[in-house]
Amino acid sequence: MKIDFEEKYHSLEERHWWFLGRRDAILKLTKLIFRQRKDIRILEIGCSGGPLLKALLANDYLNVYGIDISKKAIQTCRSKNIKTLALMDGSNTGFREKSFDLIIASDVLEHIEDDYSAVKEWNRILKPNGYVICFVPAFRFLWSKHDEDNKHYRRYTISDLNEVFKSNNFAIIKSSYWNFGLFVPVFCLRLCLRLPFFPSKKYQLHETKEFWNKIFTKILIMENRIISKGLTLPLGVSVFTIAQKNVET
Repeated sequence: MKIDFEEKYHSLEERHWWFLGRRDAILKLTKLIFRQRKDIRILEIGCSGGPLLKALLANDYLNVYGIDISKKAIQTCRSKNIKTLALMDGSNTGFREKSFDLIIASDVLEHIEDDYSAVKEWNRILKPNGYVICFVPAFRFLWSKHDEDNKHYRRYTISDLNEVFKSNNFAIIKSSYWNFGLFVPVFCLRLCLRLPFFPSKKYQLHETKEFWNKIFTKILIMENRIISKGLTLPLGVSVFTIAQKNVET
């Protein structure tokens, strides 16, 4: 992503409703998979400034690692006293085979030109029966300048995302769209932003007033509870999948 956008991203990811809601979703999904186990080896690919790593550690997960391709991201993590880090390409890691029980890739895969090769690498470093929790932006028709600022290659449908994992020896355990409650407003905004006379800010990611930040966070947390009960949302601004590495024969 652009340097000035990355700085803005790091400044907001601790408190912005989008990031708060997504971290809550990932924590709930991790608990859904592993129940009360805290000894699992977790790798976050694209750890950014480290808020999810901090949240995992605060929830007593004992073996948490983060990698990012950005030097600025790694420096930001280290400034927060997060130590198990590496400057590394998520599509070509230096880890040994069968190293992790869980890989978390949250808004990462869309940044990688060859997403199939990246998921193949994730399969390699997962233990047999290991899992991936992967979040990506949904629907090509939601493409906007925000995707360009983030240097995205694509947006996904559920079937698009699941196909990438199925093609790399994964079974799909659960998948759903995410951020259903704000889908219509975001869709309308993206349509308006295509009009030449519609005013727009330099970046769509920006500080939200405290009242609305709390409201939007509560909406997402409510959705996360619904998803963690086994339900699937029909639409959303994002899409996620839980994929499990097939048992090797």
